[in-house]
Amino acid sequence: MPHFLEWSRAYAHRLTADSAAPLKARAPEIAQRLARDLTAGELPFLSLPFRAKLEVEMAPLIPRIKAYRHMLVLGIGGSALGARAMQQAFAPGQDGPNHRGPCLWIADNVCAERFEALLGKLTPAETVVVCISKSGGTIETISQYFLVRDWLKASVGEGWQDQMIVVTDERKGYLREEATRYGLTALEVPDYLGGRYSALSAVGLLPAAFLGIDWQALLDGAADVARPLVQAPERVAEHPSFALACWAKALEDHGYSQLIFFSYIPQWSAYGDWFAQLWAESLGKDGQGSQPVPATGVTDQHSINQMFLSGPRNKGCIFLTSRDQAQGPNFGMDVPDQWAWLRAKPFGSLLEAEALGTRMALCQKGVPLLHVEMHNSGPRAAGSLMLLLEAATLFTGWLMGINPLDQPSVELGKRLANARLGAGGYAQEEADLAEYLAVPRMEQGF
Repeated sequence: MPHFLEWSRAYAHRLTADSAAPLKARAPEIAQRLARDLTAGELPFLSLPFRAKLEVEMAPLIPRIKAYRHMLVLGIGGSALGARAMQQAFAPGQDGPNHRGPCLWIADNVCAERFEALLGKLTPAETVVVCISKSGGTIETISQYFLVRDWLKASVGEGWQDQMIVVTDERKGYLREEATRYGLTALEVPDYLGGRYSALSAVGLLPAAFLGIDWQALLDGAADVARPLVQAPERVAEHPSFALACWAKALEDHGYSQLIFFSYIPQWSAYGDWFAQLWAESLGKDGQGSQPVPATGVTDQHSINQMFLSGPRNKGCIFLTSRDQAQGPNFGMDVPDQWAWLRAKPFGSLLEAEALGTRMALCQKGVPLLHVEMHNSGPRAAGSLMLLLEAATLFTGWLMGINPLDQPSVELGKRLANARLGAGGYAQEEADLAEYLAVPRMEQGF
């Protein structure tokens, strides 16, 4: 059965059904660009040309990694967020008591205290390490690689190479050089596949396979959604991802500067962070874009939902639900009289009722709301949603007139950090740092 975008409340308040008409009229232009970029091989997250090779490479690798109790992923941003979302959605056991199965640990920051504590608690002989960087030179990840390489060498000696896997560019970059130098197992991040679009490649699927998640189903779901775009780009106007893009751009054009991603599939809550990077890093350019705001139902009904309902009228909402949520145990008939209406109802009925209540409250307050209703919440469904959102992000960027596949401002911060650490070749950044640090500090204690 299909999943649905439900549009009845999407055009509300300042947004009318006509708001997106000029954007939808640009479908031929978008279709032409889509066809051109697909032919050029520049949209691998849509065409999935790497799938066959990945399946061949994963076949012998999966039993090898499953021999370990722990997987430690070294990666940041798009190299981490997809894997974390999949783990929390489909292999959440390690977050609960008395877990005995495989455990995935993701080192996605440079907090020395936490990193040292993580290595101090892991047993090297029981740990396979996956180092992920498309460029092969991400400073945060490479610095972790150096430390973990030494950690493995100190414990297992010359056999450390058997416990290190890199996921990087096929031909270039420091990690590729390390793979060649030490004979490390290496998986490819394909050309034109930026980090935030890479979750459904080896970047996210190797950790998923380690956890026993049906990674093929994730790819199948993505292929289901991508197929009409790849096979008939001239019909992009009929695709839900283009409709979503037109809605999102219309929101921005009418003063909606924030886009809430409200997940009422609680086990999918980490997909909110994944979406936030996808949306913000792709579309925050040239003074344009809307700020993604991840939220989880029902948790955030009791925190930030007050701002959604009664704050500035600058928010649209993607509201995510599933039709097959687990219902859990039923309440007994001995529930006190003041709660008698709960008697014999399943615990899961609360989630359904609160999702409906929050959705109605947002709509009553004039928040344009697009309801995404999933048929189920399995891996194939997640793959479908991820591809839908990736394609919608791409088309939104094209409608905005920006490149949704680069991240120039992020690179600026990396260059400045490298200059601060003493890397050569950053004369302008060194001058900018000197000027920045020369400004007198204005301090006020508290």
